[in-house]
Amino acid sequence: MKNILISGGSGLIGHKITQLLELKGYTVAWLSRSPQKQKSFLWEVEEQTIDPSAVEWSDAIIHLAGAGVADKRWTEGRKKLILNSRVESTRLLYDAIEKTIDKPNAIISASAVGFYGFDTGTSLMDENHVPGSDFLAQVVVAWENEVRKMEALHLRTVMLRIGIVLDSEGGALGEMMKPPIAAPLGNGDQWMSWITIEDLARMFVFALEKTTLQGVFNAVGPNPATNQQLTQAAAKEKGKPYVGIGVPGFLLRIVLGEMAAMVLGGNRVSSQKIQKAGFEYECPDLIPALKHIYHK
Repeated sequence: MKNILISGGSGLIGHKITQLLELKGYTVAWLSRSPQKQKSFLWEVEEQTIDPSAVEWSDAIIHLAGAGVADKRWTEGRKKLILNSRVESTRLLYDAIEKTIDKPNAIISASAVGFYGFDTGTSLMDENHVPGSDFLAQVVVAWENEVRKMEALHLRTVMLRIGIVLDSEGGALGEMMKPPIAAPLGNGDQWMSWITIEDLARMFVFALEKTTLQGVFNAVGPNPATNQQLTQAAAKEKGKPYVGIGVPGFLLRIVLGEMAAMVLGGNRVSSQKIQKAGFEYECPDLIPALKHIYHK
């Protein structure tokens, strides 16, 4: 297994996975709508077109494509894009793989802990829990249903439900640390199941290389933290002032609209299944992880 095709490769997570794979000697190509410095094949999800040689070339596929959930306010049009970008990109890959004689061996797809719902309180969510009923949960269910169809094509299929990704260059942590003074959101008690971007990239490669791995796994670290704990610890490591008075929920709802439910709620998610499969974290604890992020 030498040639790895990545959808969504130009994003934060895709870049990190690409770097790690290339360090390990893999040849990586991206599916892209425009030419890239990275080796790439053209595809257009909205037009449902893809260079057929992309799938023929690949030994395995890492599927990350999807519009950013927190990039813009959730208008009806934006919500439709969030859903369709995931479902239609997966459907396009399925159709291309189905038509290919020499099929890839595996597909490792992103998913999200949003599957469990906006707010699951203090309950520890594992992969067997039922999905939530809110918008994001519905998106993830539809997304995973499309990915599961790959099993009928005799591909080893793995879905990693990604939590809060910590990285100094962007993502949730970058947004949390943007204001001049750091503060928790709402009461700050909501759980955040986090993972460093390095451990997440390593988990994708682990899923790629461990040929017995199949099914759904939570892609989170073993030690979730509350929003207050994470915000306070990150502010300290970044050298930013911190106040313990949370940003009021009503204000977040005015600014963010429906999306506020995502940041005011939280999930406490179990990593036990992926650990039992043999994955080992480099940064399992919050404070060392933040020290690594801000002082590497």
